[in-house]
Amino acid sequence: MSAMFFTHNFRPSRIALAVAVAATGYASSSNAEDTATAKKSVMPAMEVVKVVGQKEDHRFEATGSVNLVELEEIQRVQPLSTEDVLRRIPGINIKSEEETSVIANFGIRGLSASESKSLLLEDGVPVAPGLFIGNDRYFNPRIQRVERVEVLKGSSSLRYGPSTIGGVVNYQTKTPDDGVELSARAGSFNMKEVGIEAGNKNAAGDAFAGIVATHATSDGFMDKGYTMNDVMAKAGVEFANNQKLGVKLSWYENDVNMSYRGLLLNDYKAGADYNPAPDDDFLADRVAFDINHEWQLSDTATLNTLVYWSDVTRDYWRYAVDTNASVAAGRWVYTDALTGNNRSFERTGAESRLTLEQPLFGLEASTEFGLRLMHEKSNDLRITTTRAADRTGTIAGHLQDSADSVAGYVQSRIVLSEKLALTPGLRIESYQQERLNLQSNALAKTSNTEYLPGVGLTYELTDAAQLYAGVYRAFSPASNSLALDGLTDQQLDGERSVNYEVGVRGVAGSTSYEVAAFIMDFSNQVVSGNSNTGTPSSNAGETSHYGIEFSVSQPLMAGLNLDANATWVPESEFEAGTNQGNRIPYAPKILANLGLNYQLEQLNLSLNLHHRGEQFGNEANTIAIEHPTGKPNDIWGGLLPAYTVVDLLSQYQVSDNLSISGSVKNLTDKRYISGLRQGIYVGPERSFEIGARYRF
Repeated sequence: MSAMFFTHNFRPSRIALAVAVAATGYASSSNAEDTATAKKSVMPAMEVVKVVGQKEDHRFEATGSVNLVELEEIQRVQPLSTEDVLRRIPGINIKSEEETSVIANFGIRGLSASESKSLLLEDGVPVAPGLFIGNDRYFNPRIQRVERVEVLKGSSSLRYGPSTIGGVVNYQTKTPDDGVELSARAGSFNMKEVGIEAGNKNAAGDAFAGIVATHATSDGFMDKGYTMNDVMAKAGVEFANNQKLGVKLSWYENDVNMSYRGLLLNDYKAGADYNPAPDDDFLADRVAFDINHEWQLSDTATLNTLVYWSDVTRDYWRYAVDTNASVAAGRWVYTDALTGNNRSFERTGAESRLTLEQPLFGLEASTEFGLRLMHEKSNDLRITTTRAADRTGTIAGHLQDSADSVAGYVQSRIVLSEKLALTPGLRIESYQQERLNLQSNALAKTSNTEYLPGVGLTYELTDAAQLYAGVYRAFSPASNSLALDGLTDQQLDGERSVNYEVGVRGVAGSTSYEVAAFIMDFSNQVVSGNSNTGTPSSNAGETSHYGIEFSVSQPLMAGLNLDANATWVPESEFEAGTNQGNRIPYAPKILANLGLNYQLEQLNLSLNLHHRGEQFGNEANTIAIEHPTGKPNDIWGGLLPAYTVVDLLSQYQVSDNLSISGSVKNLTDKRYISGLRQGIYVGPERSFEIGARYRF
């Protein structure tokens, strides 16, 4: 079955809705007393960030920096996408391609925002379509289902993998409260969004079910219109013998009028705001389920097991251009030749963690053993056709990629004294990749095993300040498209980095803060042309990254609070090869955020500023923004100017059940370049939104 057929004929939303309705019926109880805390305790999940004190406090057990964004803060931002939230977190740079971020484009701490060297999770489950086989940016969770955003950096990332060089981003999804919440908003570019959250639990309080669903449409900035549907159903039950079982089923689809093509230079300078690829379409569909089981074996032993499956299809239909005519016209001139790059990705995985709260060498300790098995498979079908053929044509290429991986780790937090805890650990990742050409039956294979040791510590400087530090080895695998390019083992090593971090977090009076210094020292960084035919894949050798980030929250006066953070990365550069001394692309030296939040009874007002420093668009560090000579279809280069965007946000609690919101995003109507590919991506212009939530 082709990916194209799957996308347009399979409708798992019906299954998701049926399961949710059935589960809610089982869990319903009109007289049950409920709290969100009690309900969430029934739903087990793989824990990513452990909080042992209040959020504002310093008492994390993590030996690296931690950033949490709770639901109240997410709703205050009124985001359209996850990246509207991520860009406000220290150290994260966004390379936006369109305002809904259907493709994940972020880099952490001087790592390129156009590549994938950080792990993306949802409820502890990897959600990027291909961790080992590639194309792992083609699904990005919808912010509408997210309750908390967790970002973990430093040596605590050792529990996860692969691709944790920059860190781990985990989206913790909502567990609906009892009752029903309806939401709606509308805005510029004919944007409309409606959502529903519904949940209930039984009278005993040991079973619950709920559903979160969203439908959104928009003509889109620059006429990059979209239609999106997202449905997530959850159910959980607690058994009498210290066991919990949770199930999550989700379905998502989108149809986005977007492409890799941006504006050509003169049109950008003239302020053009048309869609540079009006007939290209990106269609994606994802269905997934997770099963979580938690078993309290004893007072000192807990076993968590997670089984997950997902299937992603992505059909990308793009029209060819007449290169000479495009250069002459100063804008893209299209032909009637059409190509469908249609891919599907399937992943099956299982992970178990055994936690033992038992002494080691006579010292208080918590030890965790983990094992993960995962299989990934993709079907890559390239179809050539014409405008008149309605997306049916000749198969021009058919590849099948697969990867089998096993990972294990052990990590122990040993309390050496009342103030000092040491956390050593070791992770092993072993994987085999295969690429099969289904037209020629040619097969290529490669394999790799990585040993990833690490150690971290926390030290209680005072009752309100904690020092943390760590060093660990991280890696990111070369994907099948690079490692087995041309159906030949390219002998590409995994990208390896030794990461160092030291920081302090805490509270001082009414002020909370965190400061961290970091170094990422690559022994090898794989560089690909990313569609640039003039740049081969290679082991680029050593690169170096170091910098510092800080965040602070400070009440200024009654009702007024200041939140600020900044990241400075003075060095992020190649240390060897043809680009020696050049800066890594999409790695600005400065990132900063400033937020002023004012609360007056039921009214909340926020003014948020986001600043991104200048950054290069390619490894050669070209200054002028332009395409390679005579090759506008290749990846453009140039120095992207710095910019600052201001958002004005408001919320008003009309009653216990009803709240309304409004926003002006990009208040000053700043025109800026968000990124480069085959042309110039323009950041969204000033836009307006209004919304409402009602719970009953």
